[in-house]
Amino acid sequence: MANKDNQYVVRHGDKWAVRGENKSRVAKTFDTQRDAISYGRERAKSNSSELRIQGKNGKFRDSDSYGNDPNPPKDKKH
Repeated sequence: MANKDNQYVVRHGDKWAVRGENKSRVAKTFDTQRDAISYGRERAKSNSSELRIQGKNGKFRDSDSYGNDPNPPKDKKH
């Protein structure tokens, strides 16, 4: 899903933020990761892109795709 403005939930100081791919500025900040994920998910759905979620340790812990994937994964985690 390249070039679809994927969304990233990332640490931003002591808060959580959502930023678009290759963007230097965050779109919005949140007190909780849960709120950031909800907002990021809506942005990813509206862009038919991917949401990547960073854990507290700085590593990406999860991702979800919201596009028309011609070869969807067999993983039914959600």
